[in-house]
Amino acid sequence: MNIIPLSIPTPFYVGDVNVYLIKDDPLTLIDVGPKTPEAADALRSELARNGVQFSDVRRIVLTHAHEDHCGLAKLVRDEAKDAEVFIHEWETGHLFGRLAHEDHRRLMLLSGVPDAVFEDMRLLYEEVSLLTDSLDASDLQPLRDEMELEFESGSLRVPHTPGHTPGSCSFAREADRTLICGDCILKRITPNPILAPDPLHPSKRFHSLAEYLVSLARLRSLAPTLAYGGHGGPVTDFEEIFHRYVRAIDDRQKKVIALVPNGGITAYEVAQKLFPNALGHDVHRFLAISEAIAHLDYAESENKVGVEIANGVEVYRSN
Repeated sequence: MNIIPLSIPTPFYVGDVNVYLIKDDPLTLIDVGPKTPEAADALRSELARNGVQFSDVRRIVLTHAHEDHCGLAKLVRDEAKDAEVFIHEWETGHLFGRLAHEDHRRLMLLSGVPDAVFEDMRLLYEEVSLLTDSLDASDLQPLRDEMELEFESGSLRVPHTPGHTPGSCSFAREADRTLICGDCILKRITPNPILAPDPLHPSKRFHSLAEYLVSLARLRSLAPTLAYGGHGGPVTDFEEIFHRYVRAIDDRQKKVIALVPNGGITAYEVAQKLFPNALGHDVHRFLAISEAIAHLDYAESENKVGVEIANGVEVYRSN
């Protein structure tokens, strides 16, 4: 199975996104890049260098529904005529913009985020959502845990690896223990546990950090020799990055717990203290708030902090 990484530009601070061409029958793209002219031109050029056109693509597989990964899916699918598009059913960003539903607003306000701040973030993500074309649910095929994507020369197994988003999926070629992981594994940075409603219970938050740690351990159990991430270079020493991630998460947990006083604090206030330079008017603010909420959820689940509702807002107190 010939897995070819393609580097596609994005307008985001994270830099280029990795798209993976599986040059086998059926010809498959894993992720596609954002809907920008620069990304579309780069994807066409990179595919052409490998003797492929959009019209040759038979299958588009999305690791998750963030704009830098899924934005060009409709364009490629339309030019490829009958290409199938696969994504996990817990993903929703390709159907409507992030922060667009009332569930998002309610969860943010519950975490102490002022209404004006939420509205500012929602408007920002309305602009970001223009970097992807919405797809109808009827246009999509579901990715499910442990399913096999068949190719002429073998198959890719699909571990559902929630955490970064609820529906994030990875792809394992067991013959040589190669993984394609989307944003579950990134060589240079630790993935952000994004705030999202729980897909099964939308009135509740998805416990992204706890789920991510389970996903990370699951990928480690596959003893990968090579892991391709959504950004940056490939990972050839999975044990090193596993332990680096666990140390980083543990260090962040300690900092978050230390910020929780006896008198109580909201998740938004923790984010302000934890990331004092990140709460400006860009996507870093949402990422900072998501990180604080995820760590507080995890600390509460481990009985390291307590939480109660006061005037419709969650207040955390030290145990």
